[in-house]
Amino acid sequence: MTESTLAVHSPEEVLALFGARDQHLRTIRRLFDVTITHRQGQIRISGEPTAVEQTTRVLERLRELGRRKGVLSPLDVRDAVAQEGLAEDGNTGPRAPVPDVEIRQAGRRVQPRTEGQSRYVEMIRTHDLTLATGPAGTGKTFLAVATAVESLKAEQIRKIVLVRPAVEAGENLGFLPGDLRAKLNPYLRPLLDALNDMVDFDQARNLMEREVIEVVPLAYMRGRTLNDAFIILDEAQNTTVPQMKMFLTRMGQRSKMVVSGDTSQLDLPKGVASGLADAVARLGRVPGVGVMGLAKSDIVRHRLVQRIVEAYEQQEG
Repeated sequence: MTESTLAVHSPEEVLALFGARDQHLRTIRRLFDVTITHRQGQIRISGEPTAVEQTTRVLERLRELGRRKGVLSPLDVRDAVAQEGLAEDGNTGPRAPVPDVEIRQAGRRVQPRTEGQSRYVEMIRTHDLTLATGPAGTGKTFLAVATAVESLKAEQIRKIVLVRPAVEAGENLGFLPGDLRAKLNPYLRPLLDALNDMVDFDQARNLMEREVIEVVPLAYMRGRTLNDAFIILDEAQNTTVPQMKMFLTRMGQRSKMVVSGDTSQLDLPKGVASGLADAVARLGRVPGVGVMGLAKSDIVRHRLVQRIVEAYEQQEG
């Protein structure tokens, strides 16, 4: 048995750290099997040496985050715990520690939260073309955009091109009001949302006006050659095989491509082959091409998303 102490400066800081009705405290105690007490501005952690070290690091992360935010959510606790290789809900058991891969942009820190996500980021960095598949919520688009912004900031590329096929997900958008740009906005909105998480609004608008960042539908890529660019194709499962071939051959000198999608969510007409599935099969063994399959264990949205995916898979099975 060993002990560790952590200083806190006010009752408000203790409340933020422990959570309403000690919900955060109970979660941490349960996961690390330690005893945690608070007295006179000192939090005392006691238990097995490794568990005490891990718990102390988790509480230190949460203390610093609480000082910035004021209130901590269960998601904040899950993220802090995940960095020690454990699932916050305790259902999946121990996980391999996440390698220290970080992306810093716009004053915030973006870090892969699972081992699969870390391998994904590393694959993007070491391959000119990465093909990624996985269910919703695994960070396929978010991490690709973050890595692209990092490359732009480091002046490794001159522009970012974010691409999406304009395929309707079971709804007819053809009668939406507005010009072509307004009609295309619903298709491109997820890419813009990911971008706005990396770059503040004014800076993003300035970069888009200068065409340093482009957000375009797939059809607009025909006939182009992109040099010194980081090109991301999102929702690639909804490309046809000819469309995928057209997109992949846009890559110019000193460029990098990431193609991602969820092959379980096809919106193509029945009988039309997915360009993403075809590309994975054709190019998986080509030197310089990385193929990454993210899994349900890599889902980092609300914890229910993983269970929703599992429920639909069971029903379809």
